[in-house]
Amino acid sequence: MGRRIVERELTEEVALCLPSGRLNPDAVGWSRTPLHDTSGIGGPTSWGRNKRWEYWAVTTPTHIVSLTVSSLDYASVHGIMIHDIRSGRTVERGAVAPLSGSATLAARLGAGPARARTRSLSIDIDESAGGTRLRGRSADVAFDITAERPDGHEVLAVVVPWSQKRFQYTVKDVARPSVGWLELAGDRVELPVGESWAVLDHGRGRWPYRMQWNWGAASGTVDGRTIGLQLGGRWTDGTGSTENGVLVDGTLHKISEELGWDYDERDWLAPWHIHGTGVDLTFVPFWDHTSSTELVVFGSRGHQCFGHYSGWVDTTEGRIRVDALLGWAEDVRNRW
Repeated sequence: MGRRIVERELTEEVALCLPSGRLNPDAVGWSRTPLHDTSGIGGPTSWGRNKRWEYWAVTTPTHIVSLTVSSLDYASVHGIMIHDIRSGRTVERGAVAPLSGSATLAARLGAGPARARTRSLSIDIDESAGGTRLRGRSADVAFDITAERPDGHEVLAVVVPWSQKRFQYTVKDVARPSVGWLELAGDRVELPVGESWAVLDHGRGRWPYRMQWNWGAASGTVDGRTIGLQLGGRWTDGTGSTENGVLVDGTLHKISEELGWDYDERDWLAPWHIHGTGVDLTFVPFWDHTSSTELVVFGSRGHQCFGHYSGWVDTTEGRIRVDALLGWAEDVRNRW
């Protein structure tokens, strides 16, 4: 079962880094809105260890869309993917460019656009008062989707401290209602209103060279309520921080517990079990999105399985039922 820990909720803005570039101890904790100034990430300090990215995934009853804009200092890694759940067809376009010139990433979340520009693809992420516009284009794929931001919508923002020199600030923003369209091989599809959801993974930090993690997320409606799951494991273990929470009608309920993740690495489509004292979820995948990249200094192997969550999560308002909530669970091992 899981292990409960004590975490500090932050309510005022704070700098992630000290002037020296080390972790600011006052920044360690979690918040319901993005409060951290991450402008200290990047530049010559700890060059090669700085990692910055924006990852979005959008789920609908018929399609899955994802996009990545990232800078790893010595390389920029970008990607676009559209998967048709009905036919099983997937079109994926990726680009790896030297250094960070192909990536535009704001110093902190919401402070400016994120963009990727390479010969093979373009991605634009733009903030507005009512949400975030996500646009991407490459051979055989295109999309223009707005992830709406309802009034009072909360996020889970967490600082994970491995040491004074190695740390990560992550914002996981789940259950964002989405509208717009996607194109797959020339066929345009309008996103069904009320059944389309976006999830953000915003990251700024300085990482160890090798790392493994689990991440799970899901969004949808259950019993007339909007539910968003945010689950993480392995990479946060032993740090005193977790990235676990459940969003209910826009309000975040923090889960301060290291959860157990049980799954079969010989059969990725077998049911997964994610559990703790206040969480008991079964995840049943229908598609394993595998990835593998091996370059000189960068390598990544991942299984991002898409499927449905069922079970329950305890909150301060009582036990929340989860039933057939569409999302994903992943196992990733990076050398970067």
